[in-house]
Amino acid sequence: MLRGLVFDIREFAVHDGPGIRTTVCLKGCPLHCSWCHNPEGISPSPQTLKGMTGDRTVGQWFESDRLASLLNRQADVLRRGHGGVTFSGGEPLAQAAFVAEVIERLDSLHTALDTSGYGTEADFRGLAARVDLVLFDLKLMDPVLHHRYTGCDNAPILRNFERLTKLETPYIVRVPMTPGVTDARANLTAMAEFLRNRPNLQRVELLPYNRAAGGKYAAAGMVFEPDFDETQAVRPDLTIFLDRGVPAVLA
Repeated sequence: MLRGLVFDIREFAVHDGPGIRTTVCLKGCPLHCSWCHNPEGISPSPQTLKGMTGDRTVGQWFESDRLASLLNRQADVLRRGHGGVTFSGGEPLAQAAFVAEVIERLDSLHTALDTSGYGTEADFRGLAARVDLVLFDLKLMDPVLHHRYTGCDNAPILRNFERLTKLETPYIVRVPMTPGVTDARANLTAMAEFLRNRPNLQRVELLPYNRAAGGKYAAAGMVFEPDFDETQAVRPDLTIFLDRGVPAVLA
């Protein structure tokens, strides 16, 4: 029996896949995106957040059967809401074996994997083939810019994306719109070309920039130092995708 570290369980989520969902946020992420809106999900260990009402510990250990039992108790509500369970992060691939054990114990619930795609081939294939939907986050196509803004190489991410296109699992590509960075026309154009004629791609979702995220960093004992001007207007240009036959929406 494996155990995993969870930093949040969000009930009645409506933006993490179809219908009404429960989103399980796994703690730990290898990426350090300059715009990260869940800084409490980066560290792979429990940590203390300081707030106006006192300190609280973020990060709770669950054995796989305990977490599955909790989720199964919500099964009727989730089915009536045409939803299910989404495993997000942090990065769920960092705890892939644990997530796989939880999925195996779920009571016929629709499952989704929300991932950056950064992980080993075995971990990615193991989870992507188990779930009903993959929410694949693409950020920057240029490898130099990707490393600058996330601290990681994007080659493993793109390799896992290619593997995803060869599976039967449907997927949605989600792109966080960061002003002057991910929303740059060159980046979106390269991404649209990369996504042309991809099998099982349901759509691309351009996600709004969260300007309130910086407030979480101080509570986590971190400093928010974005390497971009977050006061700029975001430019989510759908036509770049639509003109190339790639379905895309503003989320």
